[in-house]
Amino acid sequence: MDVRILGGLSVRENGVSITPTAAAPRQLLALLTASADQVVPVTVLTEELWPSGAPRGARAELQAHIAELRTLIAGALRGADPAEPRPGWSDRRSADAILVSQPGGYRLDTGGGPNDAWQFERAAGAGYRAMEAGDLSRAALRLGEALALWRGEPYAGVAAGPRLRREIERLETSRLNVLDQWLEAQLGLGRHAELLSELTGLVARYRTNEPLHAHLMVALLRCGRHDEALLVYERLRTALKGESGMEPSARLRRLQRSVLAVRDTTGRPAYGPRIPTQYAPSRHVPAPYVPAQYGTAQYGPVRPRLVPAGSVG
Repeated sequence: MDVRILGGLSVRENGVSITPTAAAPRQLLALLTASADQVVPVTVLTEELWPSGAPRGARAELQAHIAELRTLIAGALRGADPAEPRPGWSDRRSADAILVSQPGGYRLDTGGGPNDAWQFERAAGAGYRAMEAGDLSRAALRLGEALALWRGEPYAGVAAGPRLRREIERLETSRLNVLDQWLEAQLGLGRHAELLSELTGLVARYRTNEPLHAHLMVALLRCGRHDEALLVYERLRTALKGESGMEPSARLRRLQRSVLAVRDTTGRPAYGPRIPTQYAPSRHVPAPYVPAQYGTAQYGPVRPRLVPAGSVG
């Protein structure tokens, strides 16, 4: 089974789509893919489909949706066997063996097929480990591979109940954390000028996201564009005050002060010959950098309160 959820829901068995067009069975399949190869209790399924309380006859309606999904699976399987059987495949893989009834719930058996959410997590994990090891090139590569798996909003086009909304929020937060680290790696490799356009679009979309604004400020500082970096800070401050009445974090305020210090001290592009020693280019970084105390890694993961629903790219 091929499961894709990082964008519109797409589930295929034997190369044939088994994604329903009707809203309720589509939502049911989405929740089963969120816990693929695990038993999802009936109580969880009914809470997802009827968040205000299950009506009379809800169990029969749920069974009817399960039967509809099995009909789609059976149609995909009809007359077909896997080209390369994997461990765990029986001589005849049936719809009941794929959408399995178990005591208290149902389990979607993917047969070890590809799942873009799992691929995202593996690539992201490899990227994080590379960051911890200081291998910025590998980190940028693997984190970029993770981000490239996204085609849009997770479960786009699916009516989401409480359980699925929590899963969507988790996936979106994970993606923004990966994006934060990918940008950190790219900046560490000296690609600040290349990132300016993308970062400008991101902060316009995520108007109260501090890590993204910090990355843009650092990139502008490294390009000698001090006034623009300060304007980014002021726009963030205005947006935060308007949304929550809060000021930017202490660390972001320190970053703003560092930009002011460079601008007022040098009076010229940040990488001119008379720039203060602490802002000088490092022999180990292929382009000028901001010292660690003014870097963006300290800002930590993106907090859910700063993340509006929607796609990054």
